[in-house]
Amino acid sequence: MDLETIRTLIEFVGRSHVSELVVSEDGVTVRISNATSRRLPSGRTSTQGSQRIAEPTPADVVDEAERDATGGQTVKAPAFGVLHRSPNPGAPAFVEVGDAVEVGQSLCIVEAMKVFNTVSAHKSGPITRIFVSDGEEVEAGQPLMEIG
Repeated sequence: MDLETIRTLIEFVGRSHVSELVVSEDGVTVRISNATSRRLPSGRTSTQGSQRIAEPTPADVVDEAERDATGGQTVKAPAFGVLHRSPNPGAPAFVEVGDAVEVGQSLCIVEAMKVFNTVSAHKSGPITRIFVSDGEEVEAGQPLMEIG
């Protein structure tokens, strides 16, 4: 699959109401997710290259059935991609288990096709569990962390 075809598919997904598109050709599979359909209307876009800050929405971030007995809430991946627990290679992780976080604080980054989606805390509290390791591929909606 050539780069121009991939660009065309990205533009199509960006313009349409399609939330995800998977295309396979000659043994190459490309998955394109439209994270903008999951952002709040007031979502912000960063001016730094292709880094985008995806605002969590209640439906994407917290599922009532996923609350544990302690009242923790699960933070989910906004899109398919590779999880980065730190802002740069070699830098310390954004958060560790036991760290107290505030609403809006960066927790991790999900990278998909050189687009970096910053995942932010949707509530204040301690990080009680981290479900995914640095560099691991994640699916859209997959639990990443739990805030107590």
